[in-house]
Amino acid sequence: MCSTERPLRVVAIGGGTGLSTLLRGLKHFTKPLAAAATDTGPTPACIAQLTAVVTVTDDGGSSGRLRRDLRMLPPGDVRNCIAALSEDESLLSHLFQFRFPEAEDGQETGLGGHSFGNLFLAALTHITGDFSQAVQMSSQVLAARGQIFPATNTDVHLSAVMNDGTIVEGETNITASQKTIRELHMRPADAPPMPQTLRAIAEADLITLGPGSLYTSLITNLLVHGIPEALAASRATRVYICNLMTQANESLGLTASQHLSRIQDHTGGRIFDYALINDAPLSPDLVERYAREGQTPILPDLEAVRALNVTPITGNFVREGQVLRHDYDRLAETLIDLGGRGRPR
Repeated sequence: MCSTERPLRVVAIGGGTGLSTLLRGLKHFTKPLAAAATDTGPTPACIAQLTAVVTVTDDGGSSGRLRRDLRMLPPGDVRNCIAALSEDESLLSHLFQFRFPEAEDGQETGLGGHSFGNLFLAALTHITGDFSQAVQMSSQVLAARGQIFPATNTDVHLSAVMNDGTIVEGETNITASQKTIRELHMRPADAPPMPQTLRAIAEADLITLGPGSLYTSLITNLLVHGIPEALAASRATRVYICNLMTQANESLGLTASQHLSRIQDHTGGRIFDYALINDAPLSPDLVERYAREGQTPILPDLEAVRALNVTPITGNFVREGQVLRHDYDRLAETLIDLGGRGRPR
């Protein structure tokens, strides 16, 4: 049941596994496409319009190869979001996510390592001449319960200033670096967002950022010229979803409030009203396994979060399995409640 007086217009910003995980939860609160086409009466929905804004800076793997070979935007993160929002995550979605086996010698040749969905988006981009249009057409094919826009339709690249002052170019090299990111930049610096993105942000009731890699999935979107300004001007309830664990050079040792501070450093000020932070205990076995990779649970330093004029919302947002993930159903329910509640007074 919805706790909102009217259906919400929701914008979810991010990339990587985090955004597609969140979309799976939010999708359940949208009106099913099949139900919308019947005469059986109205189907209650908490979300009237769901929009995903996805980073396009990946330069590794299948996305990186297509980006170099075909001079197109990287399709991987967008593909994951289309699959997550598909009406029926069965045959078509599995087909879209199917990855051709790599060569036994590990060489990146032919179809090896490419996913079918990436190739599908590449073909449509070639036919239409426009990546964003290819995304919309792919969403229609998979009956996505929401609209998906790349953060920008411009070919952009990342560079990072590391903790020792050196500069690392390209997302893959940044992620692989053993140094800690101090500052992130995008080239060209004036890459514009899609007009549809700015319109969705202006009309939104609820806007989320995260979960996802602090710099390469989240801050990348906020470097697109015009998006931070649109978030600052928005009247929507704006929520940052904090990760469960720190991550290598992106957020090693950072607390919840320090994640927010790093984002504010890149946006020039406060753009969030709430921060969703997990405070439930994690499985000792999983914590130990992540610790071997240098990752630790993010400390919920709530008073420091409040000092940033952001209201923390804590709870059990964990779904444990072979890996730690957010529980997208609990996450979505909490977000819908916050969207209906509005900004803190």
